[in-house]
Amino acid sequence: MAHDKSSNNEKIVYVGDSRIKKKNHNTIPPDYTEYPGKSEAFIPNFLLKEWMVGVVALVGIFVLTIAEPAPLGYPADPNNTGFVPIPDWYFLFLYQFLKYPYASGSYVVIGTVLIPGIMFGGLMLAPFLDKGKERRFYKRPIASSLMIVSLIACFYLTRVAWLGYEAELAELNIRPEHEVRLEKAREAAMAGQPTGQPKPNKEIALVDKDDPAMDYMKKAGCLSCHATDLKGQSGPPLRGIGDTLTKDDILDILHNGKGNMPPMKDAASEEELNHIAEWLAKQKAEK
Repeated sequence: MAHDKSSNNEKIVYVGDSRIKKKNHNTIPPDYTEYPGKSEAFIPNFLLKEWMVGVVALVGIFVLTIAEPAPLGYPADPNNTGFVPIPDWYFLFLYQFLKYPYASGSYVVIGTVLIPGIMFGGLMLAPFLDKGKERRFYKRPIASSLMIVSLIACFYLTRVAWLGYEAELAELNIRPEHEVRLEKAREAAMAGQPTGQPKPNKEIALVDKDDPAMDYMKKAGCLSCHATDLKGQSGPPLRGIGDTLTKDDILDILHNGKGNMPPMKDAASEEELNHIAEWLAKQKAEK
């Protein structure tokens, strides 16, 4: 604002500031020729290269999924009471953690809410808590130590959970589903058939279902665990057991027990046990 002293009338005159440069609306990309190999324009140079890499990776994934479909588990069978459930591998560490007394039962809130909340909350707050400029992990002892301890804990819990799962299957005389899928996939590959999607097993029929062995088993209390149709209840299914166990193997289990199954030598006579073992050894899947 300026004042005119030659007149008594005061007036306002707007004066432009020469220190402010006029804006040029024509955007000119910076010249990076002075920095060869160190910098480049984001559009189109950098973006084009990233886009090409992304397209190659995406096409590779498409080809892989079409050539080899991801194997899926068998359909859920509510009648299969011998099935041992287990979560996906990335939740195994939490699955095992919830088995410990301080994270289950009366303390289940600690195992399901408190500790996972602290872990994931700390992960989300990590950028705000650790503001150091240092990038080398050995110069960030606190963050690096927490990361290493977390990885070791997750690996240990995952490993223990899987070993426990395998031990439980062995105790119940159940083959792991992934082994069955792998075997069927190999058989299908040898036969020139698709290997991706497994088909559910056909129901195994009882062989000579009117045999007196069923009465002997009912008398001994076997059906309370293995179910009246021998498809399993709290115990494993017995249909098709002859494919994996011989008569002598079954008789040994009846005499000495196995896992949670107690010996049955006091629940039935030796003749009845021998007849049960012989009948169960005949229970084989139709080929």
